[in-house]
Amino acid sequence: MTERHVFLTGASGYVGRNLIRHLTNAGHQVTGLARSDQSAELIAGLGANVVRGDLLRDDLSPLMAGATELVHAAANLDHGPGRDAYEENARGAEAVMCAASSAGLRRLVYISSDSVLQDGRPLRNVNEGHPVPARHAGAYSSGKAEAERIALKANSDTMAVIALRPRMIWGRDDTTALPTLAAMVRSGQFAWISGGHYLCSATHVGNLCHAVGLALTNGRAGEVYHISDGPARSFRDTVTGLLATQGILPPDKSVPRPLLRLLARAGDGLYRLSGGRLRGPLSFQEYATSAVEITLNISKAKQELGYLPIVGWEEGLEELRARNR
Repeated sequence: MTERHVFLTGASGYVGRNLIRHLTNAGHQVTGLARSDQSAELIAGLGANVVRGDLLRDDLSPLMAGATELVHAAANLDHGPGRDAYEENARGAEAVMCAASSAGLRRLVYISSDSVLQDGRPLRNVNEGHPVPARHAGAYSSGKAEAERIALKANSDTMAVIALRPRMIWGRDDTTALPTLAAMVRSGQFAWISGGHYLCSATHVGNLCHAVGLALTNGRAGEVYHISDGPARSFRDTVTGLLATQGILPPDKSVPRPLLRLLARAGDGLYRLSGGRLRGPLSFQEYATSAVEITLNISKAKQELGYLPIVGWEEGLEELRARNR
């Protein structure tokens, strides 16, 4: 990688923090967007420049002055039945793409998600040509799909846009999936779905950061790339391994998939009928994300980006165990 100046949205988030470490360790300059004093302090502490702004309210173009590339990692991660995830992810992508184009940035990587393909049915070894469903599992999926569409539409002769779709990001400094799983087990709310033996792709955050660097260098303009750790494990093995690093053993109890699907659909209906006042035990978006096989084919990333995972499963688990000692 040649030296570059990367503007980063979502810089204080889980992926953003790791991207700052990855890019600065490679000798690149990073400017992170911060909405609060707390975020600004965190970003600066990681070695990045800080600019203050809100991507949904402010004109970001002047803040991008001096940057040559951009990584859009900011996202509303809400998997509930509300509509905020759709609105904020779509509007955020529109604002970032417009600002980046006005600022004259040359390349842009958008962190998308396998969720753009989720409709509640299994996704088995899907490649980038798999059709986006007409009806998504929920607002998060539809919002990320619309944001990806907006990002790729902004691709031009002067600004190359590349989208990466990771699945189930895990690893060091995780403030998303692992803490949620641990809290569910500790509160007695965790149960496997039909035993949890279906396959599940996952992506160590270090592998995602590696893929971002490759996409900035080698990514073909206007293209989407699936990113994962390679061969999939069962959802049960994946979750059990992650929880074990925290000294937590999940229970054996299991809920039949058809029952959970029915409860998720009913819960979303209850939310709509009550005007958002009532909700079920889980949303259909949460069901679609965790209840069926989702495995990604990463052949395209290997061939065009030169991507190969740099952090293995056991290595990643050992790092989590070491941090929990």
